[in-house]
Amino acid sequence: MPVRLRKLIGMILLLVLVISYAIVATVIAEVRLGASPWWVHLLYFFFSGLLWVLPAMLIIKWMEKPGKR
Repeated sequence: MPVRLRKLIGMILLLVLVISYAIVATVIAEVRLGASPWWVHLLYFFFSGLLWVLPAMLIIKWMEKPGKR
C-alpha cells in the first residue's frame, strides 16, 4: 500500500476515533456520573482523556510504516 494512501486512511481513522471516543466518554459520564462528587468527575475525565492515546498510537504506528517497493 502506498504511504500516501496509508496516511489518508490513518487520518480518517484518527478523526473517527477521536470524535466517537469523545461522544462515548461524554455519554458514559453523563449517565453514570451525574450525581457523583467533583473529584470522581476529575478522575474519570483524566483517565478517559488519556485512554484514547493507546489506539491512536497504534494507528499512527501503522501509518508510519515504510511503503513496499
